[in-house]
Order: sequence, then C-alpha cells, then structure tokens
Amino acid sequence: MASNVILFGWNRSIAGREKLSAQHFGEFVQYLGGLQQKGAIQGFEIVFLDTHGGDLNGFFLIKGDSAKLDALISTNEWVIHITRASLHLDGSGVVRGVTGNEVMERMALWTGVIPS
Repeated sequence: MASNVILFGWNRSIAGREKLSAQHFGEFVQYLGGLQQKGAIQGFEIVFLDTHGGDLNGFFLIKGDSAKLDALISTNEWVIHITRASLHLDGSGVVRGVTGNEVMERMALWTGVIPS
C-alpha cells in the first residue's frame, strides 16, 4: 500500500546540545524547502506540541508521492540529516503514514480483516 507522508518526530534536545539542535533545525527546514521547490515533496508542516508530559513534542509532517518519498529516504542527504538529528535529539524517529483518501483505503483494509 502507498504511504503519502513521512513523520519525523522528536522528544527534545539532548541537554547541552540545544544550540546544535537549533542550527540543524534551520538547515533541515532549508533542505525540505529545496526538496519542495524541486518537486521531490509536495510540502511539509512543522508542528510543536504543547507541554503534555509525553515523549513526542514536535514533528515535521512531510507530504508527497509514495514513490518519491521512498526515493527521498534512501538518499545519502536524508540519512545524514536523520543521523545528525539522532546525535542531538532525544527520541527522534521517522515513521511513514497516510492521509487523505489513503486513510479510507487503510480503514477498508482494516475492517476487511476483522474476524466475524
């Protein structure tokens, strides 16, 4: 099944590495903007969550065609950004997902496998 989003999330900066996190954040935003201009992604949103006691406090939601997202996460540049992030962010991770019409396709799949 197709996946049309990538969620790159994190908990918080590792203590003492906050300046590095802020610098890399700006570089990652520029990187994603360049990908959007080139048509490699459709767009992205940045979400900071209010304090809630959980371990997800912010994320980038990167939107695009499934095949283009597959190609993106296999590039050296993507892997370098994610590896760099793991050195200054606690709880960073990447998850694929769906939005829009694909949600209904997944729901239909899910309801189709529920035992009677």
